[in-house]
Amino acid sequence: MHTHTDKLASASLQQLYVAALLDYLSHEQEVSLHWAYQLGRQAVSEGRPLIEMIELHHRALCEGMPVLPATVDRQRIISSAGAFLVEAMSPYEMTNRAFDEASTALEQLNEKLENEAKRIAHALHDDARQLLAAVHVQLENIGHTQPAEVREELHKVRQLLDRIEEQLRGLARELSPPALEGGLLSALKNLAVSVSRRTGVRVSMEGSENVRPPVKVEAALYRVVQEALTNATKHASPKAIRVQLWYPEGSVRCCIVDDGKGFDTSQNSRSGLGLTSMRERLRTIGGDYEIHSSPGQGTRIEVCVPLER
Repeated sequence: MHTHTDKLASASLQQLYVAALLDYLSHEQEVSLHWAYQLGRQAVSEGRPLIEMIELHHRALCEGMPVLPATVDRQRIISSAGAFLVEAMSPYEMTNRAFDEASTALEQLNEKLENEAKRIAHALHDDARQLLAAVHVQLENIGHTQPAEVREELHKVRQLLDRIEEQLRGLARELSPPALEGGLLSALKNLAVSVSRRTGVRVSMEGSENVRPPVKVEAALYRVVQEALTNATKHASPKAIRVQLWYPEGSVRCCIVDDGKGFDTSQNSRSGLGLTSMRERLRTIGGDYEIHSSPGQGTRIEVCVPLER
């Protein structure tokens, strides 16, 4: 005995939909409605758009109407066909609901991460600097009672502390830029310098800024570039990264290009939380990005955000 699953594997979606719809219009059995649901799931898994399923339903109804007995109530057929279509569409509704819930959860996660970044930045900028200042004072006090050669060694230690403090300031600016006061381009230039010093990767920043986008757009783009740089330095082992920012009419565009090892985009080998977070940040401001990469050829991320006129 063949099950509906067997039939799904051996026939086209169009053929299956026609057969299932005719069966339901003729007998209105629950099993046919279940079949409609399974066909909807198949369509979702195949990536078929909703409009294509509606067109398929229309064609199936046109094919099925002449086949049905003339004695069948046409008004009932229309009502039953509608019920069948609703059942076939339910997987789309469930998928959209799951996507909305995931997007909401990710947006909340981004907000929590942003707050945590600000907290850490404050700790680095204020608390850590206070501790380092206290160490400087202690070393200075100790140095007064030591011979010249010991004071020289203590001076070297204090120089190391100064470098640590500079690194901490850079990290604090990366985690929580001071409200992008100097504009997005300036903030990205500071980010490029900080990442270069911290990772040893040559990061260059170029572009123009003839307009100031809304603060929300600037903040989101800053985080997107920051995430892209993190992904590149962490996964791609690049020698150099180039960031470009420009403002064609009606939009702001940003491009991040690295000369690292690249990856196969069809395998989504770098599509973890980082890239998902980037897409979600851009979605909230109406933007999106494209990734161009292949093994051994580096990676290019192109970001576009429309601006209100």
